[in-house]
Amino acid sequence: MFAGKKIVVVMPAYNAAQTLRKTYEEVMAQGVVDRVIVVDDASRDETVALAGTLPDVTVHRHPENRGYGANQKTCYRLALEEGADIVIMVHPDYQYTPKLIPAMASLIGNGLYECVLGSRILGGHALRGGMPLWRYTANRILTLFENFFTGGKLSEYHTGYRAFSRRVLEELPLEINSDDFVFDNQMLLQVLWFGHPIAEISCPTRYYADSSSINFRRSVQYGFGCLWTAWLFGMSRLGAARTPLFPERRRDA
Repeated sequence: MFAGKKIVVVMPAYNAAQTLRKTYEEVMAQGVVDRVIVVDDASRDETVALAGTLPDVTVHRHPENRGYGANQKTCYRLALEEGADIVIMVHPDYQYTPKLIPAMASLIGNGLYECVLGSRILGGHALRGGMPLWRYTANRILTLFENFFTGGKLSEYHTGYRAFSRRVLEELPLEINSDDFVFDNQMLLQVLWFGHPIAEISCPTRYYADSSSINFRRSVQYGFGCLWTAWLFGMSRLGAARTPLFPERRRDA
């Protein structure tokens, strides 16, 4: 709990048995998390069995691999069903430190923001933490284009460390988003579209051999998907395009 608000951490998992317990223990050590939800996307290892041994954990398994975006959709739906007021996504591969959970929860719990990101770019942690140079370069180029089309001022749109208020999760049309990796990008642009400011805090990042990552081909597909989403945002803002991703905005947005 933070300020009387229930905090649920969601972990979209795929073959995370080697790092799941370590991530979970650090999550719970922060002392503010009420529940952890692990959604397994048909892993081939012991992720589900291991998650089932951990206290205060709800485990849900997709019978077939549905994709990273579909995994997140299930994560957020289950978190809302658990009565979460604040939902924080932490990857179970231990790439992002759970020690930032109290800070992220406080920004939402105190009513300052509806969405908080852990940025690998702020503070210069990305390259020092082992992010490949080509991935860092792509991140910076995509972010430049996305800020241009959206009018945003984010240091990056591609971190997997995110916190959301219940309000914003209930408002966004998440079910129409992609079931693949571009879901991440679509979701953040929808947060901006509905008029919610996004906070960022500097996040140390660790890249290990067992950290999850997509290959180069799928990274290219993701990059073009991000550019297309940003272009749709810009055209919709100008009234030159209409898409279910960015429906007619609230009057107060």
